Amino acid sequence: MAITFDEQNREFMLSTDHTSYVIKITDDGYAAHLYYGKKLNHFLQDAGLREGEFPAPGKLLREKGTYLSSLPFEYPTEGVGDSRPGALSVRNEKGQYGCELFYKEHSIEQGKPGIPGLPASFAGGEDIQTLRLVLTDPVLALTVTLFYSVFPKEDIITRSAAIANDSAKTYSIARALSASFDMDDRNFEMLTLDGAWARERHICRRPIGYGVTAARSVRGESGHQENPFFALLESGTDREKGDVYGLLLMYSGNHLEMAEKSQNNMIRASLGINPNFFSWKLGSGETFYTPEAVLTYSDSGLTAMTHSYHDFIRGHIIRSPWREKLRPILINNWEATYFNFDADKIVSIAKDAKDCGIEMMVMDDGWFGKRDSDNCALGDWFVNEEKIGKLSDLVNRVKALGMKFGIWFEPEMISPDSDLYRAHPDWALQISGRTPTLARNQLVLDLSRKEIRDEIYSRIANVLKSAPIDYVKWDMNRNLSDIGSAAADAEGQGELFHRYVLGVYEMQERLITDFPDLLLENCSGGGGRFDAGMLYYSPQIWCSDDTDAIERLRIQEGTGLVYPLSTMGAHVSKCPNEQVGRNTPFETRANVALAGTFGYELNIANLPEKDRALIPEQVRRYHEFHMLIADGDYYRLHSWNDEEPYDCWMNTEKDGSCALITYVQVLGRPSTCSRKVYLRGLVPDAEYEIQEVNPSRVDMGYGRFTAQKRGYGDELMNAGFLVPSLGDYESRLYSVKRVRENS
Repeated sequence: MAITFDEQNREFMLSTDHTSYVIKITDDGYAAHLYYGKKLNHFLQDAGLREGEFPAPGKLLREKGTYLSSLPFEYPTEGVGDSRPGALSVRNEKGQYGCELFYKEHSIEQGKPGIPGLPASFAGGEDIQTLRLVLTDPVLALTVTLFYSVFPKEDIITRSAAIANDSAKTYSIARALSASFDMDDRNFEMLTLDGAWARERHICRRPIGYGVTAARSVRGESGHQENPFFALLESGTDREKGDVYGLLLMYSGNHLEMAEKSQNNMIRASLGINPNFFSWKLGSGETFYTPEAVLTYSDSGLTAMTHSYHDFIRGHIIRSPWREKLRPILINNWEATYFNFDADKIVSIAKDAKDCGIEMMVMDDGWFGKRDSDNCALGDWFVNEEKIGKLSDLVNRVKALGMKFGIWFEPEMISPDSDLYRAHPDWALQISGRTPTLARNQLVLDLSRKEIRDEIYSRIANVLKSAPIDYVKWDMNRNLSDIGSAAADAEGQGELFHRYVLGVYEMQERLITDFPDLLLENCSGGGGRFDAGMLYYSPQIWCSDDTDAIERLRIQEGTGLVYPLSTMGAHVSKCPNEQVGRNTPFETRANVALAGTFGYELNIANLPEKDRALIPEQVRRYHEFHMLIADGDYYRLHSWNDEEPYDCWMNTEKDGSCALITYVQVLGRPSTCSRKVYLRGLVPDAEYEIQEVNPSRVDMGYGRFTAQKRGYGDELMNAGFLVPSLGDYESRLYSVKRVRENS
């Protein structure tokens, strides 16, 4: 059983294949967190609550505040004595803050419930159990149900909360996080994924001192700057060793990830909706649901955490029928044409792409309304037939080449210079009496309002119904500001950020329901909304607007730490690169993009002939290796730094039968010998053959050829494999195949 209950000690044990999570109901009725870590075979005999040092209220009521500030709570509240940041803060009808939760009942159920209005993981084909732990505040008549679902094979425990008002009064929720737990500090560090536009999700580690160490977003989206994920690491933890606690939030709006070290040297880890700019009116009989948190623990470093998250997201978050399909290699016209195109230009790009083996043409921004620049027409989702003719005619011309067809939308935005804005200026988010702040010369639609969602969705659906479209890129190119809704009262303004995200989820749910075979790719100025919530609706997200192969190394490393490589939109683009002006070999651009969904963002007709000639081979590589990359285990073998400026990773079939090694030399070094890399995930007693992929490129002036090598798994993992010294930005792919296994 994944979940068991010891009635005598009133302890719950949640067990995965390798981990245990233990909750105790104290004598006073509090839900206390006892343990999360390596799997236990027995319930805890000593609760370790330090009740002798900090007597419980039932034994020494006069020191209740001291007790509450030291108890390791499962879902801490604010206002009654615990001075640490709480998971729940409630204001009563008089405006007073205070909430205290006591155990009421529980149930252990088969399966995994969804969350109304929110993305949530699902059981799939596995036997999943869920604990419903019901807590109540008898003063407020407030019921909080904590949901814990256990996914044994992936070593994952998910958490969420439902906050129900059973009174006749109206309350205000000021803070409602998804998960929290307390434990003693073990010299923890906090790992986050930080950055900015065009350099998203770089790995950042920092020590946790006294007070709060946090990551957050107040931008209305998960954001380029700080991803809704963090991990607690013991000092010295690396890829292969050390304790790791991963906490991931399935949410696409404002978020908070926090670790507080208290005066008692305890760490409180919590995450959920950012309480800044948040309040929620909870009327009689109403329930508020928090987004889902996804927890995992590894006692063998970051790689095990990565594998747990990858397997879980692939198997229990992504619902798209494209989850297990080989996705078409696309070419996007944006960097080839920007707004300067017509139907003939699109077809010309498609013909060149088809000749090289590319499988889908995507028409980006500029096909609708009067959109000949990024200064106008967002919201006017009607085909500009003066520019491209009938959409169905264009799509059929591309389809006649044997290609699929995709199209770009930005449904959440509105241009001040648009017919929609002139008709409905109050549909944009704005604060009364203030001139709204522009970004990219556009405003944000108030998607908290149903009539706006319905109108925008209707326009998009009509376009998709007018032609056989296979793919949609859903873009969102600015943060939210001027958070005011013309349709909300004063109290409702505090709900606007969250209701906006719920509106986006509703629209995307309608889209994939009405068009079930559609391949949907989310995007937000690149990777500004790359989170598990969006992956519930789309199997892939544009990873970053920065397509430079070298910059992408760190972006894709940080993304791949948590999210499967199959979710990372990655393309080969032109050089000099648009974002950094760098020139990199065409082959390196392709090798780096191969680690994601793979496609092209350029005009093939403008490529040098030696580069164009490589595309058919790159297409062949994708077809040979993509399912291994998408479904296999991902190992990061090296991250480039100033001392060792090379990058290397490996994708290994789960049974160890084959693998692909990608090696990128960021900067060449004089007087250096070959580089030794240590492989992972192989069968120790099996014999393998390693062959450089496509050595024929040597004839085109791209460098030296590494001869075929054989070796046993234990040799390759422990003694290593040599890669020759390379020059700036050169790269290599190596195919690893098992040829014999000793029995």
